[in-house]
Amino acid sequence: MQNVFIKEDCDQFIGRINQLKPDSQPLWGKMSVDKMLAHCNVTYEMVYDDIHKKPNAFMRFLLKSFVKNKVVDESPYPKNIKTAPQFIINDDRNFEIEKERLISYINKTLLLGESEFEGKESLSFGKLSSREWNNMFAKHLDHHFTQFGV
Repeated sequence: MQNVFIKEDCDQFIGRINQLKPDSQPLWGKMSVDKMLAHCNVTYEMVYDDIHKKPNAFMRFLLKSFVKNKVVDESPYPKNIKTAPQFIINDDRNFEIEKERLISYINKTLLLGESEFEGKESLSFGKLSSREWNNMFAKHLDHHFTQFGV
């Protein structure tokens, strides 16, 4: 598992992003490359931007009970896994803008560092360890970059 708190690993993620082109096609799934980048940005928006609603208590209970471990463990996501509604991107996006946003979020996470994320609250899962945050970020990026062959 790569580590989003280590510069060399972040450089690898950014290098993979820079291999993407506006016409890159997925090896599986339905997302276009611009939507995939916007989709990856949602994870970071939930941390840094106040634009997503916190799930209600019942939904948080369900997410913590049935989804959290699959999201924060080190096992890779399977191909064609169901996408949570708040991560579905329906409209076309600007490839370059989404690309730059994602690179910026990766760099911000690196700059803030591991200690910033130890015990940090997730909108959906409550408090997470820095390891859980890393797993969530890193495996999501890897899953979608692999989806697009980079």
